[in-house]
Amino acid sequence: MGIYDRDYYRREGPSFLGSLADQGRMTNWLIGINVVFYILQLVTRTRVAPGFPLFHEPFTDALVLNVDAVFHGQVWRLLTYAFLHSQGSIWHIVFNMLALFWFGRQVEDTLGPREYLWYYLLAAVLSGITYVVACLVGLHGPGPHSALGASGAVTGVLVLAAIYNPRQIIYLFFIIPVPIWAFIVLLVAIDAFDLLGIAQFRDRVATSAHLGGAAFAFLYHRNHWRVSGWTYLITNLFKPRKKPKLRIYREDEESTPTPLPRPPVPAGASRLLEDEQLEAQVDAILAKIPQVGMEGLTESERQILVRASEVIKRRRG
Repeated sequence: MGIYDRDYYRREGPSFLGSLADQGRMTNWLIGINVVFYILQLVTRTRVAPGFPLFHEPFTDALVLNVDAVFHGQVWRLLTYAFLHSQGSIWHIVFNMLALFWFGRQVEDTLGPREYLWYYLLAAVLSGITYVVACLVGLHGPGPHSALGASGAVTGVLVLAAIYNPRQIIYLFFIIPVPIWAFIVLLVAIDAFDLLGIAQFRDRVATSAHLGGAAFAFLYHRNHWRVSGWTYLITNLFKPRKKPKLRIYREDEESTPTPLPRPPVPAGASRLLEDEQLEAQVDAILAKIPQVGMEGLTESERQILVRASEVIKRRRG
């Protein structure tokens, strides 16, 4: 057998298309979901009457961010609106998905797929909440108010990409080269001027949602937040407490079992207490790992994980 026949020497990797699909996989999924939602918007759209310019849009109406509907309990709209786009012009979804494809993959590589997904979804929800608040205080004029589009979440991705790589050059209108930080400053300024009525650059645009996404990105980076860590803690907070699965057996107890005594405190109480303490320590460490990674654990915490693994192996043996 030659050295080139050995498994560890082979340098065969994925094809170009395969590596392109693997990079930014979560971003690709988000783009795919947006496209599927847009197609469903189109196929469920019907005219009120032949030749009449009004349409029935049941799919869009059920998921769009309608402020009045949110206050009547339809809170899912704070997220679902971010997967809908205007059917009047295809450029709405095209520009949003191009921005997400170009910059979302960069942010995903930095954060990791799981954290990136939770970041994107929370950016969409907070952008929607910002829009609702802006409507309540009258910044978007008289109602009724509704919004749709991924622009708020995409703005959060753009701002984070600019923070991570401020000297990156992008081409404005595909022609003018500008650093991404300057583009973000210009974008935020235009949204702020529109919202405050200082200048009118665009009509019927939910600029408050854009600003909400940008503000979340700034606070996320400044405060070193980890959204996936929050979700882990929340799900475990409401999870019912299970009986401890770890059982510690001593060799002398296994070889010479003793009968159960009848005092008020059982003989196995101390062992059970030790099991519960070990499980509590392991739970705390597992909750900490998504925030700081394995490298952020102390030596004592690593020893606790080793001890827990030894107990599990002993049980299986």
